[in-house]
Amino acid sequence: MPRATNGPASRRRRNNRLKLAKGFRGARSKLFRQATEAVDRAQAMAYVHRKHKKRNFRRLWIVRVNAACRMNGISYSRFIDGCNKAGITINRKMLSEIAIHDAEGFAKVVETAKAKIA
Repeated sequence: MPRATNGPASRRRRNNRLKLAKGFRGARSKLFRQATEAVDRAQAMAYVHRKHKKRNFRRLWIVRVNAACRMNGISYSRFIDGCNKAGITINRKMLSEIAIHDAEGFAKVVETAKAKIA
């Protein structure tokens, strides 16, 4: 009796891994071992970079809010301190959107924050 190797399942597993490596260059998309290593690394980096994306967006929002604050004559850190003391609980993403799209509204928020730190 011939040895059973579970061929269909092995082929399906290999093909699935090669499908994940589609778009990689050279042997990384053609050969199973290189594709496995490349896909493992790609998935690990994707996990890490999903976390980094959140950090990068927060940095972007802070830079935008800081620029808008400076235009209104206050530093970012003093503005955030004033917002905390005034009980303004708008997050940095929304503050940056307000700063971009509604300069007058942001100026009012800044004035409220300034009043609390003075």
